[in-house]
Parts: sequence; C-alpha cells; structure tokens
Amino acid sequence: MPVILTQTDTTVGFLSQNAQKLIEIKSRDTSKQFLKVYSSFKDFTKDANRVPKSKRKLVRNSKKTTFIIKNRAFRISKTSLNSQILQNFTWQYSTSANESGKNFDREFCESKADIIIENCDGLSEQKSSSLLKINNTTIRKLR
Repeated sequence: MPVILTQTDTTVGFLSQNAQKLIEIKSRDTSKQFLKVYSSFKDFTKDANRVPKSKRKLVRNSKKTTFIIKNRAFRISKTSLNSQILQNFTWQYSTSANESGKNFDREFCESKADIIIENCDGLSEQKSSSLLKINNTTIRKLR
C-alpha cells in the first residue's frame, strides 16, 4: 500500500492503509495507534464500527472533528477524499505529515511519500481537528 502525502480536511497529512510504513516514516512508538479516516459514515459502519445511537447525528454532521470511541480514533472526511486515487479507498490511516514532535518539513515529507496529491492551493500546515471522546452518555473535548 502506498503512502500518500496530501492536504487533508485539516492539515497536511500522510495517508496509507499500511500502519507499519507510517510508523517507520514518523519514527513513532508502535503502541500508539493511528486514526482512521473514512470517506463516509456508511463506510465507517461497514467496517464493524458502532456509534451510540444518541451520538450518530453528531458524527454524521461533523466537520474537522476526530472522535474516540472505545480507544479507537476515527474521522469522517468527505472533503479530503476528493482525489480520484483516494476515492478507491473506503478508509485510510492518517497522521500529520511530519516527524514525531516536529513541524511540517516539505522536503522530508516528499522524500517519504510514494504519491503526492496537491491542488492549486499547495500544501499548508493548518489547525488540527477537534478531538472528542464519546460514549453512550458523555462527550468530552480533548482538543
């Protein structure tokens, strides 16, 4: 599976279905999980995931928001997956395009990516997504 460098709905990111490649690129602790970005809520539920019934509308209508349910992080992102290459994937692991603990460095990122997807606006580091931990009864904002 290729590693794709692209502007996501929040910031510049690496996308891949190969978590091991992302771990190597970022020199990241193997115990730390990646978030999964789904192209639709339907694809999210097809992947054997569940959202508490009272929170489904929140998840479906969210923009630039990452959710954690039972220690699994995910985001529904229709806007970032508009490339023809990305449309073939129902989900991707996602992480910011940088070495762990460092800022975005275009040369580093381009050297590590198999595919680079860039529109006329280019690649720019922006504010990360909101982070909400949800369960049946509560919503806790972590970021």
